[in-house]
Amino acid sequence: MPRWLPSLIAAVIGLTVGLVYGWLIDPVEYVDTTPDTLRADYRADYVLMVAEAYQTERDPDLAARRLAVWGSQPPAEIAAEGIELARQFGFEDTDIALMQKLAAAMLTWQPVPDGGVAP
Repeated sequence: MPRWLPSLIAAVIGLTVGLVYGWLIDPVEYVDTTPDTLRADYRADYVLMVAEAYQTERDPDLAARRLAVWGSQPPAEIAAEGIELARQFGFEDTDIALMQKLAAAMLTWQPVPDGGVAP
């Protein structure tokens, strides 16, 4: 028997046991993740949900906060990216129109400084 064969057998057994443990016995569970970890189609859905909520509530501050979970991008850029993704994934024209209204509102939205009053 070659000298390297026991090492190869041990490596295969270790890899197999590791994969079985990681995939079947104790797989990773994602909990309380932010929307920026979503697939592209779900990111577009999230922006659409924010647009639908904005259509009902008409509160640009709340919509901007909902979009802010994506990170440091301005809300208008996030909404524009959502529109591009929606077109790519074949969203309905009515949904894209809602997202465009949200994007327009985010273009004119100005953040209120802490403790201040909007001009």
